[in-house]
Amino acid sequence: MAVIEGDVLIGGAIYHNFEPEAGVVEISAASTSKRWLTKETLRVLFQVPFRDWRCQAVVLRVSDHDEALHSILFRYGFERYRIPRLRGRDQAENVFVLTDEAWAGNKFNRKNEVH
Repeated sequence: MAVIEGDVLIGGAIYHNFEPEAGVVEISAASTSKRWLTKETLRVLFQVPFRDWRCQAVVLRVSDHDEALHSILFRYGFERYRIPRLRGRDQAENVFVLTDEAWAGNKFNRKNEVH
């Protein structure tokens, strides 16, 4: 998934480590602008695994230093599991997990549902 502003790529995400039997996929993303992660981007980003692929969980791995993303993920309904040393001797990895139930019930997703 790519997010383009004008003619400039400002962000992107890739799905990987898809385990269909477990119903789990991992997402990695990068950006050059905070403007890339809009409500519409979030809607499309998570619609693919939860609606199209029928996943039961999505996983993101995030540095301790990305507090802004931590805040967004918590508000979106993710749970965090902090694993010491996974990024090196002095750096933890934060594994964020979003279940299909948490995704379906979060305030961002409910606004997009047609009743």
